[in-house]
Amino acid sequence: MTFVNGNALRNQSNIEEFILLGFTNFSIKIQLLLFILFLFIYIFTLLGNLIIISVTTLDSLLHTPMYYFLRNLSFLEICYITVTLPKLLQTFVAKRKTISFYGCCTQMYCFFTLGVTECFLLAVMAYDRYVAICNPLRYFSVMSKTLCLRLATVSWVSGNLISLGQTASIFSLPYCGPNLINHFFCDIPPVLKLACTDISANEISVSVTGFLVLPLPFSLVLYSYGRIIAAILRISSNTGRKKVFSTCASHFVSVTLFFGTGAFTYVRVKTSKTPDNDKLLSLLYSVVTPLLNPLIYSLRNEEVKGGVKKLLHHKASVEKV
Repeated sequence: MTFVNGNALRNQSNIEEFILLGFTNFSIKIQLLLFILFLFIYIFTLLGNLIIISVTTLDSLLHTPMYYFLRNLSFLEICYITVTLPKLLQTFVAKRKTISFYGCCTQMYCFFTLGVTECFLLAVMAYDRYVAICNPLRYFSVMSKTLCLRLATVSWVSGNLISLGQTASIFSLPYCGPNLINHFFCDIPPVLKLACTDISANEISVSVTGFLVLPLPFSLVLYSYGRIIAAILRISSNTGRKKVFSTCASHFVSVTLFFGTGAFTYVRVKTSKTPDNDKLLSLLYSVVTPLLNPLIYSLRNEEVKGGVKKLLHHKASVEKV
């Protein structure tokens, strides 16, 4: 794995900037509607995740391993959607739909870092739920503060290191034109397609990396939820069984959507002949999943809703005083 400095990167490329085509193939009216839709999604996602972070931080009853990882996920989702959506919104209203060479490099690095980190973090959260449901009496001894900190740290550090290697490798390639990226952000497949050299080694590298950070963590998720389902079926109370199953099912749907669309993009690196389909897939794991997580982990979570009500009641009491 070769790491090169910024000057070396620029010396190998004649391109100063890239043009993000985004959804400019649609009519002005549709682009306006999409701008409003994505702006609403961005604001809702930011507010939803900020509420989760605030509530789980301020409510001492929510200082448990589950909510520690949930705070990490919410912070990650805020960063994740911020890496892509503001630039996408800009392409709808700005005449110049460009991103600098270094800006593209930075966007890819940040996006890939957060994506890989989320893969590991979702696997860790699935393991946390497995321990909580299948070994409730040993939960706090197994999921100690030290272990939680280590698991979260490993997730973030691994995401950064893997992304650093891939991004450096991709932007070490020569880019001499064209500079049109048929996507709404600097994703790996459409950027690789613009390199004016043989990219077969890079495609293999990205596919191998995609296999390591997508199917393998997802296998751990499947194993954890398999054990959870088995434990749920042993619950004697129908009400309790339905409550736990409903919560786990919504979690699993969100996780499957993220891993499934991500695997289809990065294990199969080559850009398809229908770029619009690639953009749609990217929207699912880069926009829809961050939108769903606040809904799943807050609106469907009685403890979080209780924390929100408690904070609102406390605020109202303070204002009266």
